[in-house]
Amino acid sequence: MQAFIFDMDGTMVDNMMVHHRAWQLKLKELGLDLTLEEVKERCHGKNEEIIERLFPNRFTPEERYQVSFEKEEQYRAVFKNELRLIDGLKAFLDKAKAANIPLGIGSAAPAENVDFVLDNLGIRHYFSSVVHSGLVDKGKPDPEVFEKVAKELGVSLDKSLVFEDSPTGAKTSVNAGCQTIILTTTHDKTEFEAFSNIKLFLNDYQNLTIEYVKSLF
Repeated sequence: MQAFIFDMDGTMVDNMMVHHRAWQLKLKELGLDLTLEEVKERCHGKNEEIIERLFPNRFTPEERYQVSFEKEEQYRAVFKNELRLIDGLKAFLDKAKAANIPLGIGSAAPAENVDFVLDNLGIRHYFSSVVHSGLVDKGKPDPEVFEKVAKELGVSLDKSLVFEDSPTGAKTSVNAGCQTIILTTTHDKTEFEAFSNIKLFLNDYQNLTIEYVKSLF
């Protein structure tokens, strides 16, 4: 195993319900009234792609960016007081660094949200590569984000392990040729039955060891 690549939202911080609420409020302002379950099913990937998918040809690229910016401002305002790492993650990152395993982040989140998490929690120094939505042309499940992380880390994707939390993320890792560990913060195990590349489901990172992870492969 050459490297660990982490998704961020729902994988490093348990924030997806806050994102869903922020999307629900913003979409209602735009005239689309969705339940939280509908938001969960339909709002995944890069923000601008979500907006175009839900409102085909309604907004210019500049307007899609503005809608995305406003939604993310709402998210950060709500989540700031709740921001914390998923239990056990910091200890696991320490173990990975001690074992000289390169670490990267491949996130569909915009730069502002990635900075919000990494800098407020003081964990940027763990990661040798951080790729957010602003650095890729295609959002998940296109594998571009993981390909960029692997290139920056100097590792092969087929020898990298991805940590994800969503079916879209699992599909991204399939497309990238990676094995995956899933955090069940947002989605139930039953939603991943189509994916053969999943090695383990976790509620959190507590008691997870590097030796055990390596034994799965």
